[in-house]
Amino acid sequence: MTDFRETNRQSWNAATQAHNKHKADQAGFLRRGGTTLFPDEIGLLGDLTGQRVLHLQCNSGQDTLGLAALGATVTGVDLSDEAVAFARRLSEESGIAAAFEEGEICEWLESAGAAGRRFDVAYATYGAMGWIEDLGRWMRGVHGVLEPGGRLISIEFHPLVWSFDAEFKLIEPYFIDGPIEEDGVSDYVADAGDGLAPMGLSDAGGSDEPFENPHGCASWQWTVGDVVTLAAEAGLVIERLEELPYANGAKVQPGLVDIGDRRFGFPEGVPAMPLMVSLVARRP
Repeated sequence: MTDFRETNRQSWNAATQAHNKHKADQAGFLRRGGTTLFPDEIGLLGDLTGQRVLHLQCNSGQDTLGLAALGATVTGVDLSDEAVAFARRLSEESGIAAAFEEGEICEWLESAGAAGRRFDVAYATYGAMGWIEDLGRWMRGVHGVLEPGGRLISIEFHPLVWSFDAEFKLIEPYFIDGPIEEDGVSDYVADAGDGLAPMGLSDAGGSDEPFENPHGCASWQWTVGDVVTLAAEAGLVIERLEELPYANGAKVQPGLVDIGDRRFGFPEGVPAMPLMVSLVARRP
């Protein structure tokens, strides 16, 4: 493996600060029963009462606390120390209990598995897999921390969406080997409007100057076939795979339009293609 963790950590630290500046009173929103979770993941998760949930690459913890509010005992893990620190503050200020730990996720999974830590659900959503250099290792780590019968629940943006431009013309290959090195994690929260801010937008996030991340980053392209095959090779049994013609929260391509309920879809007259893919896999 090539170690991009430090550049990615710094890039996510900078982006996390920018993202949270756009969001209004997050703690108050959660205290009042608000949630950043979408119906799609809530439906896949089912009743979480008493369940031990591991939130993989939890970022700033908003979704993690949403899982805890559904009755789960939740541990969130993220590479970004800025995100973990924010999540801990948000947990304290909202009064919703969850544990947050910092670490490179594959190493964390292997360490946790070796220590005998076990969970009923491993949960990963919206861009998590694209930051993993060795997805097979990630899947094996997930298998290692799940109880027998435990589930991996994943909802991701479909990898095909990165191949198209604003006019939905094919401009990038679907199959990409090796890291995709870019200028840095973007301020995609600003581009999403209230799609990623159900608590409302904060005036503090407004600026005439667009965010420029001073730290580069590297991500990886995993096809749907890669995800399914690597999950199966890790010993997980695929129970559900579904492709969806809309994107929750984030405007993953500039040509998409707001279709309501904090979702983005295709404009009228443009043939639909999958924008998200969900996976449920179980450890036998």
